[in-house]
Amino acid sequence: MPHTRREVLRTTALGSLALAAGVDDVFGQARTPPPNIVYIMADDLGYADVSCYGRPDLKTAHIDRIATKGVRFLQGYANSSVCSATRTALITGRYQYRLRVGLEEPLGGNQIGLPPEHPTLASLLTKAGYSSTLVGKWHLGQLPNFGPRQSGYEHFWGFRGCCLDYFRHTPGGPNEDLWDDEMPIHQIGYLTTLLGDRAVSVVNDYAKGRQPFFLSLHFNAPHWPWEGPNDQAESERLRMRGRGIVDYDGGSQKTYREMILAMDAQIGRVLKAIDDHRLTNNTIVIFTSDNGGERFAATWPFTGRKTELLEGGLRIPSIISWPARLPQDKTSDQVSITMDWVPTLLAAAGVAPDPAYPPDGINLLPILTGAAPMQSRTLYWRYKANAQRAIRDGDMKFLKILDNTFLFNVVEDPLERANLKERQKDVYDRLVRKWLEWNQTMLPELDESATGAFTGEQLADHIGAQPATRKADNPGPPPAK
Repeated sequence: MPHTRREVLRTTALGSLALAAGVDDVFGQARTPPPNIVYIMADDLGYADVSCYGRPDLKTAHIDRIATKGVRFLQGYANSSVCSATRTALITGRYQYRLRVGLEEPLGGNQIGLPPEHPTLASLLTKAGYSSTLVGKWHLGQLPNFGPRQSGYEHFWGFRGCCLDYFRHTPGGPNEDLWDDEMPIHQIGYLTTLLGDRAVSVVNDYAKGRQPFFLSLHFNAPHWPWEGPNDQAESERLRMRGRGIVDYDGGSQKTYREMILAMDAQIGRVLKAIDDHRLTNNTIVIFTSDNGGERFAATWPFTGRKTELLEGGLRIPSIISWPARLPQDKTSDQVSITMDWVPTLLAAAGVAPDPAYPPDGINLLPILTGAAPMQSRTLYWRYKANAQRAIRDGDMKFLKILDNTFLFNVVEDPLERANLKERQKDVYDRLVRKWLEWNQTMLPELDESATGAFTGEQLADHIGAQPATRKADNPGPPPAK
C-alpha cells in the first residue's frame, strides 16, 4: 500500500528510537521500549501546597501517589518566579534569558513568542517518533506566528494566554481563549475538569498505538481568579463588575484548597487511565509548578512568593516517577531546576539534544538511579522588577533586591534571615563576580535604563571589580543547516 511522506519519516524515526532504546537485539529478544512521558505542571503552586510536601489541611492523594512511586526533590527550583519565563526554559532546556521571549516577565502582547525554528523538547521527541500533545496552558506567543504546533507539538487543546476564568474561559474580555489546534472552540464546564477530560482522552487514544507518547498537561490551577468547582456565582460576579479577572478582593484559603483538590482529582483520572492500559511501569510522570506560590500559597519553610527571588518565589514541588527505572518512595537532596527536564527526558527517550542549542540544564537520571553522585550546582536568576539578582552556588546564595544585597546559607537558613555578607566577604565577592560573568552571556534586560534593573556596574563597584564586557547579546547560535 502507498505511504505518505509523513508515515515514512515517522517509521524511520521510530526505528532509530527503537535502536537507541534497545527495543530488540539482533535475535529479536524484546527489551524495554522508550518510555511514555506525562509532564504535569501546576500554575502558581507553592512548595508546600500538596500534602507530600507538608500541607496539613488537605490530602492530595494522587499527587502523593506520584511521589510514592518515584522520587521527590527537596531542592527543586523554577527557572523564574513568573510563568512564561519558566515555560521558555522548560521547553528549550536553556536559560530563558537567551531568548527575547524569555525576557518578558510575564509575556504580554501578540508580537513576541517562542521562535518556531528553535528546537524544543516537543519538536525533538516528535522528530524521534513520539506522538505529542499539549493540553492546557501555552503562554509563549499568539497566532499566527507562535503556538504549540509551531514549536513541535502535533496537537494542542487548551489556552494560549493566561489567567482564564474557570467557567467563562476568558482572560478578562468577552472572547474565550480555548483552542483545538488552531480552531477556537466553546466548551461549558469548569476549566480544570475540562483539561482532565481531554488529557484522559489523549491517553486513551495514544494507548491504542504502538509509538510512545509525550503528553504535557499544564493546568491553570491554582492561579487566580480564585474559583473552586462550585464557584460559578463568583465567575458571574467578576463578569458583572466589568473589571476583567484581576480582582484581588476575592478568594480564600477554603477556595484555594478546593482548587488544588480539583486539580488533584483530575491528575488521579489521568493516572488511572495510564493504569487501565497497563502503561504505568514504563511511563515517566512528572509533577511540578511553574514558579513559587501566590498569596494563598503555603511556602514553608521559605519566605517570599511569586515574582520574588527569595526561596518562596523559586522553590517548587518537583516529583518524578518511572517505576521501570527509578527508585520508589524516595527523596533527593539534589539541587534541580526546570530546564533540567529537557536533557533528562531526552536521555530517557534515547534522543540527543540539538548540538547547536546545548542544554543549560543537566540530565538527572544518573543521579536518580544511583549511577552517579549528586552534583553541586551553580544556578542563576534575575528579575527586572525591583532589580532582583540571585545566584545559588553550593549551599550559598547571593541575593540582591533594589539596593539591598545579601548572602545566605539556604541549607542551614532556608528562611533567609542571617545575612552573612560581612562575615563571609570572600564568598560574597566570589558569587557576585560569578553572577556578573554569567550575566554578560545573556541578553540584556528590557528597559534597563528606565527600570534601573541593569546594575552590573554598581555591583562591580560594590566589590571593587571591573564589569565584564558583554560577550553575547543574541539568543544562541543559528539553527544548524
